[in-house]
Amino acid sequence: MSSWASEKEKSRVKVQYVALDGESEDGRRRGTTTPTGACEKPKTKKKNWSLRFLGTLVGLLLLILVILLNLGDEIKRRLSEGRHDAPPEYDPFINWGRPGTGTEGLAWYPTDFLRDVLPIPAHSHNDYWRKVPLFSALYAGCTGVEADVWLLNNDLLVGHDLPSLQVNRTFQSLYINPLVDILTRQNPATPFYDGKLNGVFDTDPDQTLVLLVDLKTEGESTWPWVVEQLEPLRERDWLSYYADGKFVKRPVTVVGTGNTPFDQVAAANSTGPLHRRDAFFDAPLDKLENSVYDWTNSYYASVSFWRTIGATWLKGEPSPEQLTKIRKQLKEAHKRGLKSRYWELPVWPIHVRNRIWQVLVEEGIDMLNVDDLQAAKGEDWTKPRTFRWII
Repeated sequence: MSSWASEKEKSRVKVQYVALDGESEDGRRRGTTTPTGACEKPKTKKKNWSLRFLGTLVGLLLLILVILLNLGDEIKRRLSEGRHDAPPEYDPFINWGRPGTGTEGLAWYPTDFLRDVLPIPAHSHNDYWRKVPLFSALYAGCTGVEADVWLLNNDLLVGHDLPSLQVNRTFQSLYINPLVDILTRQNPATPFYDGKLNGVFDTDPDQTLVLLVDLKTEGESTWPWVVEQLEPLRERDWLSYYADGKFVKRPVTVVGTGNTPFDQVAAANSTGPLHRRDAFFDAPLDKLENSVYDWTNSYYASVSFWRTIGATWLKGEPSPEQLTKIRKQLKEAHKRGLKSRYWELPVWPIHVRNRIWQVLVEEGIDMLNVDDLQAAKGEDWTKPRTFRWII
């Protein structure tokens, strides 16, 4: 009983102990022997620290992998530029805009500009952002270009948004006038000209160039201005058209998108000049079933890849469900005689973008929407598996 009494007496005394450096909170040195003779392990969060370290290590490895993949793609692109591009000393844009070069008016065409350029089924997205609109796309071989137009100050200005607009960057100065200049040179009035209608590409004169006009201002009032400003191409019979149940291909095919009013486009063959429809609609690729859109009134069938197909960066390629949706949409477009196109494609990481390009090409996409012209130009489009990428 005395032992219990002595323990109770001791328990009344409260001692606050502050652990010294190297000691645990109970006063013993870390790793010292307990009364039972066992060596007590330090109370640390070693397991949690190990998990954090492992997670950080995995994250770093993934980051290094992405960097290496993009570095490989860049090396490949540089090598392809050396194979496919013109010699470094030949740069058709080096004096662009300088006084005395004839480029001050933004319409200039050197005689050997496209001497060895092969056209590719690629669409120059936001073409007006290029250093030299239209010409940069043609030099890369793109068979489609895009212009955003705004009806302001009684003219069609070209730009992505209102702050970017300038009075000298117009639909006529950037696109109509240069195309007239190019096609005049391609179809010269000389004793040696055989009268065949040639397009913009020397290597494939039958190839049409799609001019996609994206209306940013109200469509009902803006579209008539587009139709009117196409007259220099129309009067020379350079616009593709639909009439009498036939589509007749010409050097330039005009397609309206954005706020373009479908009813005005559809009515053009009965009310327009020569009773032809010489401009076509950009139909919604994801809404073609049970619709009125076909080759008689439309040319492209487009939709946002991001909105209708979804994200692909996690896997780096479409899932089986996404691939099924892509195939269904392309099949519906082709059944109606329309050229399929997705915009808002992945642009980064580069290997993911290239894989999406590869899948779309293999599934039968008609026009690949591109921002990086050199990357599209560097691929070999003549082979069944067009896009090769480094893993």
